[in-house]
Formats: sequence, C-alpha cells, structure tokens
Amino acid sequence: MTEAGGEATHAAMEPAGHWLEHLPVTFFAVLMGLFGLTLAFHAASASFAFAAPLALAMLWAGLATFVLIAALYVAKTLRHPGAVAAEWRHPVKIAFFPTISISLLLMSTAFASSYPAIAEPVWIVGMTGQGVLTIAVISGWISHRAFQVGHLTPAWFIPAVGNVIVPLAGVELGWTETSWLFFSAGMIFWVVLLTLVFNRLIFHDPIPARLFPTMVILIAPPALAFVAYVRLTGGVDPAAKMLVSMAYAFTALVLVQVPKLRTLPFALSWWALSFPLAALSIASFTYGRAIASPLHEAIGLVVLAALVLVVAGLAVRTVVAALRGEICRPD
Repeated sequence: MTEAGGEATHAAMEPAGHWLEHLPVTFFAVLMGLFGLTLAFHAASASFAFAAPLALAMLWAGLATFVLIAALYVAKTLRHPGAVAAEWRHPVKIAFFPTISISLLLMSTAFASSYPAIAEPVWIVGMTGQGVLTIAVISGWISHRAFQVGHLTPAWFIPAVGNVIVPLAGVELGWTETSWLFFSAGMIFWVVLLTLVFNRLIFHDPIPARLFPTMVILIAPPALAFVAYVRLTGGVDPAAKMLVSMAYAFTALVLVQVPKLRTLPFALSWWALSFPLAALSIASFTYGRAIASPLHEAIGLVVLAALVLVVAGLAVRTVVAALRGEICRPD
C-alpha cells in the first residue's frame, strides 16, 4: 500500500472511530421502549387476539436491536474506555447505565411465559446487573459532592424503576423472595427520589429542553409498581389501587406538559416517552382484567395505540438523526 493510500484509508476510518467514541449509553433507552411495546402487546393479547402476533414481532425486533446496540457499545468500551468512564462520571448519563440491565429484565419477562428455559438465565444476568448498577449508581450519587440541583431530572428514577421490574418475571420463574427484595428497594428509592425531583422542579431552574421529555418517566414507577405488586400478592388490594391511581395522577400531570414537548428539538431523551406509556398500558390492562372493568381495558388500548405511534415516530426520527450525524457527537 502506498503512503497516500495509507493516509486515505486512515482518513476514511477516522470518522467511524469518532462516531463510535460518542455512542451514548442513552441508546439503551431505545430497547426499553421496544421491549416495553412488546410487553404491552402481550398484556393486550389476553383480551384482544390481534395483539399476540404483534407481540411476537416486536420481541424479535427488540432482540435484533439489542444485539446491534450491545455490540456497538461493547466495541466502544474496548476501543474508547475513557469515553465510557466519562459517561459514568457524567451527572445525568450515569442514571442511564441501568437501562442495560433493565433491557435484559424486560427481555426475560417477554420470554417468561413461552420460553422459561431462556428467560431464567437472562433474568438472572439482568437481576444481578441491576443490583450491582443500583448500588454503584447510588454510591456514585452520595459520594460525588460536585453534583448540583440542576443535574437532577426524572431520569434519576431509572435505577429505582429497574428494581421494580425484577418481580415481573421473577415471580413467574420462582424467585419470589428475591423479587420482594428488589421491589422493596425500588419503592424506597422511588419515594426518596420523587421528593428530590419535585423539590428541583418547584424551587429551581426548569429542566433543560434536551432533557424535558424525561418528565414522562414520572408515570413509570407507580405503574410498574402496581403490576409488580399484583404479581407478588396475587390480587388487587387497596395498596394496589393506590399505586395504579398514582400512575393515572402522574399521567394527568404529564399531559399538561404535552404542548411544551411539541416545541422541543429531537434528542435520544425523547425515547423516555415510550417506556412509561408501555407501563401505563400494561397496568391498565392488568387492573381492568382484575376488577372486570372494560373502561380500564379501553384505557389500556388507547394508551397502547398512542405508544405504537410514539415508538414508530421515534424510530424514524432516530434513524434520520443518526444519518445526519445529530446523535453520536460530542455534547
């Protein structure tokens, strides 16, 4: 190869390396949206036959996307470990690392009913990763005195949400005590963070436009906690009713913010819209069947339809943004 040819090859490879270096961990939030839609279709399939094949199709789409994103992030870790370390030290991005373990937990939940032999090892890896990441992230929060109130957003709920997801497949797979442990941890961290987040929202500067879509995450913890609690206890009691009602209350609060959301530029944080809608849809179907309420099942169906539109729109917008080089670049 000539010297000129070598320089040309190096120049051609350089943009790819630069692109990979800036691949954000927030990309794993895409998987939460896809697997969330899978589980929402699965929840709907008990009442609506059309949803079953769609759940299967979304499961395979989610798996393919998981393989792609995981392979790229592993490549980034191997080639640019400093960039991964910088994300870990970032006051906002650190909360997105548990989206990796959450994706595995959601994947195992999708497999639990039909393929328990596959679901259990995936769940064990996801559960272990979630436990490790929860302790690591929270330890990072309480030991890093450089954090400021402005760094706090609803994205900080993600580690807590991941713990509440553990029982969704854990109970069915026979890990009941472990599921109670993670559920309890998730609930207490949610309560603490909810207080901190509202203090930040009320008494401090508004959330930056790029992160404002994370406001929708407020819906997810009570919706998922309701579904997990029902699986742990086997029925709907007053505590379960409170949880699902909290989810609807936060939904009403988020709906008021929709006009502002429409004016914001696209960023990967927009995927925060998808998973909370999936959680609300699943909770509505679960509650509707438990108390024989067609109204709540109808709510679940409406939310599911909105979720389909949101995921489709986000998928198209993400591909367009990636092709334009608007995503994998320095902040």
